[in-house]
Order: sequence, then structure tokens, then C-alpha cells
Amino acid sequence: MDDTAAVDLAELDPLALENQVCFALAVAARTVISVYKPLLEPMNLTHPQYLVMLALWQEAPLSVSELGRRLELDPGTLSPLLKRLEAAGYVTRGRDRGDERSLAVRLTPAGVALREEAERIPPAIVERLAMDLPELRALHGSLTEIIGAARRAQGRA
Repeated sequence: MDDTAAVDLAELDPLALENQVCFALAVAARTVISVYKPLLEPMNLTHPQYLVMLALWQEAPLSVSELGRRLELDPGTLSPLLKRLEAAGYVTRGRDRGDERSLAVRLTPAGVALREEAERIPPAIVERLAMDLPELRALHGSLTEIIGAARRAQGRA
């Protein structure tokens, strides 16, 4: 069998690994996150912690529940991230002054200052991926559409 025939068979097989959207998304996510790793390590952040910090740099304080909603993380996943960020001195957790039943996450001065260092990350990622900004914006738009379609399929639109 020549290479063309092998490719044709793979295209016909609905269960071929290389035809699966979920596989491409999983590999893309792991690979892109690995590009972030050397940029985040000097900041003492993992990629999930970086996402928490991005949300807080955008708006803080946030309740733990609101932070979880924005990041689409359950409390069991978010809580250890917050504990490590608190241990690193980037955030504090305490009762919300407006609602004593709610736990609020606030940036510390070190967490606020870390934002300046983090501002170097997006351009470094663009450079390392060697893709132009319009291309990355189009990809972001496509991924956002996929997220919306998956939510609708789950009845979570």
C-alpha cells in the first residue's frame, strides 16, 4: 500500500486518532502550555496559577465562587491553587467585607507588582509560537466558538 492509500484510509476512518478534534485540542493545549512553562517558572507560577492571577489582575478582589466561575474551575481544583498562591505571597484569602459568608481573594502588593513582570509573557508567547497576531486572534475566535458549541451540546449555553 502506498502512502496515498494509507492517508485515504485514515481519512475514511471516523475513529482514526488523527481525525479526532478532542485529540488535536488536547495536544495543542499541552504543547502551548509547555511554551508558557519557562516564562512562568521565574515568577514561581504554574500555568493554572497564572490563569488565577490573570483573573485577579483584571478585577480584584473576587469571591472564590466568582473566581471559580470565571476560570471554570470547581472549588476542589481552585482551593489548592489559591493556597499555593497565598503561600507564595501573591494573594490573601479572607471574609468578604460585604458578605461575611463569602471568601474573597485579594492581591498582595507582591501580587500586584508581579503583573509588571507578567506583561512580558504575551509578546514572548507570540514570538515563540512564530504566528502573527491576526492568526492567533482568529485561532482564539475559533476556540471560543468550539467552547460555545460544546456548552450548547451539554445544555450549558
